[in-house]
Amino acid sequence: MRTLTGKDLAAAVRERTRAAAAAGGQPRLAVVVATDDEASLWYVRSIAKAAAGAGVACDVVELGPHARPESVAETLARLSGDPGVHGVMLQTPLPAGASAQELAAAIDPAKDVDGANPLSLGRLAAGLPAFAPATAAAVLALLDHYGVELEGRRAVVVGRSTVVGKPLAHLLLDRNATVTVCHSRTRDLASVTSRADVLIAAAGRAGLIGAGHVAPGAVVIDVGTNPTEDGGLTGDVDAAAVAPVAGALTPVPGGVGPVTTALLLHHTARAAAAS
Repeated sequence: MRTLTGKDLAAAVRERTRAAAAAGGQPRLAVVVATDDEASLWYVRSIAKAAAGAGVACDVVELGPHARPESVAETLARLSGDPGVHGVMLQTPLPAGASAQELAAAIDPAKDVDGANPLSLGRLAAGLPAFAPATAAAVLALLDHYGVELEGRRAVVVGRSTVVGKPLAHLLLDRNATVTVCHSRTRDLASVTSRADVLIAAAGRAGLIGAGHVAPGAVVIDVGTNPTEDGGLTGDVDAAAVAPVAGALTPVPGGVGPVTTALLLHHTARAAAAS
């Protein structure tokens, strides 16, 4: 079985971002945070650290876990209108009563580098230029990096979020894969996933995918990042059980995650070049 790590690909993407920044002026990403969730704050810190190494300025705008939705929306709109800011991202979770989709609508689609604005998803579905959510884009980038053929292949996505599942299904369709999307109401999940040539687990449920869910030799991409009791991360795939069956598998951590962060910064550089 091949282990599809994201380290080398993420490094290559960061290098392209550094080159773009050097050629056209420093891109600037603004990350709006309205939470005290430690996992989310760790992710934001990792973005800021990666940005520094990729030639991208990163401003973290902390509004606090009790911020009013109106204040978050105003901040997103202000940053979207700032010519010195090229990318705007809204970190989740959000304060009680706040809708991520409604708030993300305040982000200018030209600066929506994490594909959160519903307009971005609509454009993606229509095959029009738009930034895909970085995690969905990272899955496709990893498949390309390892030479996984998609045209005519059966691809199954487990999860239907607007962050991963839905946009990834559109990206796979654009590559002429035959795509099935499964979710919490799918009956006999294993009977569907075990027919996949390429299986992407993005449901947010630790260990959901076991050996019986995977066809022999299938490529399995684990998008899950579920916290463990000892402070680590585990995926949606039971890696120990699946490894003897799958032909290839991404690790957690170290698979999709590093590529996601690198692509978020690369999207910011692209937005800066287009501004």
